[in-house]
Amino acid sequence: MRTGAPSYPVAGRVVVSAGPLTFVLRRRAAGMFLLLLALTAVAVVLSLGVGSTFVAPADVVRALAGDGPFTIVVQDLRLPRIVVALAVGTLLGLSGALLQAVSRNPLASPDVIGVSQGAGFAATVVMSTDLGAAWLGPFALLGGLTAATVVFTLSWRYGLAARRFVLCGIAVALATKALTEIFIVGADAIDGQRAQVWLAGSVAGTGYAEARILLIPLVVLLPVLLWAGRAMDTTALDDGVARGLGVRVTQRRLLLGVVGVILAALAISQAGAVDFVALAAAQLARRLVRAERPPLACSALAGALLTVVADLVARTAFAPVQLPVGVLTAVLGGPYLLWLLVRRTP
Repeated sequence: MRTGAPSYPVAGRVVVSAGPLTFVLRRRAAGMFLLLLALTAVAVVLSLGVGSTFVAPADVVRALAGDGPFTIVVQDLRLPRIVVALAVGTLLGLSGALLQAVSRNPLASPDVIGVSQGAGFAATVVMSTDLGAAWLGPFALLGGLTAATVVFTLSWRYGLAARRFVLCGIAVALATKALTEIFIVGADAIDGQRAQVWLAGSVAGTGYAEARILLIPLVVLLPVLLWAGRAMDTTALDDGVARGLGVRVTQRRLLLGVVGVILAALAISQAGAVDFVALAAAQLARRLVRAERPPLACSALAGALLTVVADLVARTAFAPVQLPVGVLTAVLGGPYLLWLLVRRTP
């Protein structure tokens, strides 16, 4: 009787068999995953140490273990915010990878196809009325899902064709953003300012309560994400070839897209519209791995790394003034988007 999980190399890949299950691991993808994991760990330690009170990296590690004089600073004041940043970046990285695989377009991301704008509109409605802060997250989640539903409905007629999907998303994003501006103009000055800050995207003031809202659904969706990693292999195939292999192309793309939208809407509902992380993380992971489609695991880590680094810079670069993390990601993401537009994507 065999025990363990036997593996054997196949042209730069490792095939791992565990009972009836077989997994194919690319060596470069595994190497880049470990590199991104190490860089993310370094970014977390730096973020935990940098602030009004500087904590050396060795003391940060000791504080995380519950020892040393900086335990309260690290564990109680800084760690909750960083956990939220990690969760938000992970969800956005996964969302970007799924949406780009579905649309077969490197420009597809939640902030491009209207998910962020739909969540922002719903959040603005809450902040401009007397519904109360408790409804902000649920309404933002519902708004993002509603906007995505409109995009999928408009795109369904041609089987979620890549170009039509992105164009419908851009149209919905523009329309929803216009409605948001109308609500902000008609709201009280204080409510309008609160809405503008939320729309910029920020993890300031967040903690373990928001982290649980983000991480619990991620754990629940983990089996779906494992399936998605395998299902994405067929999204790069021509529709005729995929159908010849017995794959229901449209239904599979729809399900992958729905999962991506849910992940993005969750992240946006707790941190606001942190733009360009989903777009950049998926493309960064794809180029590091040199794959035809964005790899899920590396995209998740790239999103977490980008968000933590962006939050660190936004929190410290102009201290004591703290910028919303979404402002910094937008500043960095704008030139990157232009580069994608003018560069021929491999």
